[in-house]
Amino acid sequence: MAMAKHSLLVGFGGFLPDRVVTNAELATKLDTSDEWIRTRTGITCRHIAGPDDTAASMGAAAARKALDYAGLTAADIDAVLVATATPDQAFPATAVRVQAALGMTSGFGFDIAAACSGFIFALATADSFIRSGQARNVLVIGSEVYSRIVDWSDRGTCVLFGDGAGAVVLSASEQDDGIGILSTHLHSDGTLGDLLYVDGAVGQPEKSGHLKMSGRDVFRHAVAKLSSSVDEALASHGLTDADVDWLVPHQANIRIIEGVAKKLALSADRVVVTVDRHANTSAASIPLALDEAVRDGRIRKGELVLMEALGGGLTWGSALVRL
Repeated sequence: MAMAKHSLLVGFGGFLPDRVVTNAELATKLDTSDEWIRTRTGITCRHIAGPDDTAASMGAAAARKALDYAGLTAADIDAVLVATATPDQAFPATAVRVQAALGMTSGFGFDIAAACSGFIFALATADSFIRSGQARNVLVIGSEVYSRIVDWSDRGTCVLFGDGAGAVVLSASEQDDGIGILSTHLHSDGTLGDLLYVDGAVGQPEKSGHLKMSGRDVFRHAVAKLSSSVDEALASHGLTDADVDWLVPHQANIRIIEGVAKKLALSADRVVVTVDRHANTSAASIPLALDEAVRDGRIRKGELVLMEALGGGLTWGSALVRL
């Protein structure tokens, strides 16, 4: 296989479960209110998975839309990478379940666990496969069912999250025209792992299995680390804040999003925001936001898009893409 120069984003897709849960509904079960949630997070509602929705089924639904957008079929795909912190099973990987759902019997698939940064990590991995010539077309999916790991009696965390899946198709290009993924920048610091984690897994059945978060500390690290990641991405190409057309951030909290946008001196109409309607869908949030903004015509061909995320680990990173 010839050495490919870089990866193009050629397909976009998203899936959200039918059930919408408003802040007002949560306020009937928790000591909270619509105003409390909105003023602190920007969230008004979230989609919650139904009994038949799984990380794999939602991921496959988003993937089908991305393939359709790209004008490709599952037979064209060499690899499926699924970023998820909420896999349906310990194994096999959610990615191979998606492969099966799409009718793929060739290529390979695996999951990437980097919490809310998962999509950026998966995008970087897929880009590396394409740059090395190991793959020509890769499906990158973020799919999350956080409603099954949050403690619904903990008003500090359960109001923050929602379910959903987003997908993109990356394709190899030999054209040296400055279009596609320019670079990705990944980081993690395990000494901060106890700020945001899930209490247990298959190997620790005596644990609660619920998400735990030190909200104030995570917020503090998020603004600082995301800002430095943004600076790193731009500096690596000799670009400035003024060169960025769109910020497509991880949708965790409107105040974090606004903090990074302010640092970039980007006006609100250049920032894609879905947290108000989707809440935090973890690894699915960036591809869901990207899909929405591409399909409604906001993001156009040739524009420079900066994506960034921070999640449990702590993990964080950025990606610079010219669509």
